Amino acid sequence: MLMNSADRAATLLYQPNGFRVLKPGNHVVCAVSAAEIPLEALRYWSVERQEAYAGPAEATKRLTGGA
Repeated sequence: MLMNSADRAATLLYQPNGFRVLKPGNHVVCAVSAAEIPLEALRYWSVERQEAYAGPAEATKRLTGGA
């Protein structure tokens, strides 16, 4: 089965005030929970680690060393 860009994870460059799409897709994967995060719902990421997080709990867990 062929996948189009809407069916796969995007590759992003995370920046302090947003992100830039490097490879098209419709979601990214949470670095803590492995949950798929639709790009339009992405609110939490780390510029230093270049990772996305599903929500504030996952971001806090990762950034405090809990994951």
